[in-house]
Amino acid sequence: MIKALTFDTGGTILDWHKGISSALASVGQEHNLERDWAGIANDYRGQSLRAMANAGSDTPADFNIDDVHRDKLTEMVTKYGLEAFTAKDKDKIWQAWHELDCWPDFPEPLRQMRENFVVASFTILSVSLIVDTAKRNGLSWDAVFSCEMIGRYKLLPVAYEQVAKWLVLDPSEVMMVACHNIDLNAARAVGYKSAFVRRPDEWGTAGPPDPIPDEHHDIIADDFPDLVKQLESFRG
Repeated sequence: MIKALTFDTGGTILDWHKGISSALASVGQEHNLERDWAGIANDYRGQSLRAMANAGSDTPADFNIDDVHRDKLTEMVTKYGLEAFTAKDKDKIWQAWHELDCWPDFPEPLRQMRENFVVASFTILSVSLIVDTAKRNGLSWDAVFSCEMIGRYKLLPVAYEQVAKWLVLDPSEVMMVACHNIDLNAARAVGYKSAFVRRPDEWGTAGPPDPIPDEHHDIIADDFPDLVKQLESFRG
């Protein structure tokens, strides 16, 4: 029996690629610059994820994803010859992370899932980013568990263990929901159930780096309405 659903949020719930590539293109247009903005957005996201994964493995991390987004944007400016971007321009791009739209298939299923389960954002994103995007998209989470609150980041086992403790549940009563095998498998390693939701457009036309779900996941869903249907068999 599943009592709680915890959601990867950055890619599974929020359309970061559209939001960030659009922000980069908008600022670039102001400076008459032509670049592969979609490719830069993907590099920016990828570098940021690599900087956050397993952060806090030795001592609690004293930085969050907002800090990393600022640092990596500076690297992107140098790497792609975007020195024309002003401090105001970079703030506009950084702020776009807090103004992301969610995927359109999520809000109504979220309401439906809340009727039968505790639903929580469980993310490497900062608390303020999740609050801002929840208000923007009208998302009502029962709880927000940012790794920022723990000081230990996914994919460290302690992050998943701590969230289960805060929910006062055995890990087997929690289902991790994500569009990435790597997150789901780390959750499974500490006893969570797992649900893979396909997000073929997460990285734009480049396609996701991890598109094929592992067969051992408890649910493999094409979208969130499909997930809602399949969750019927996991209700208490």
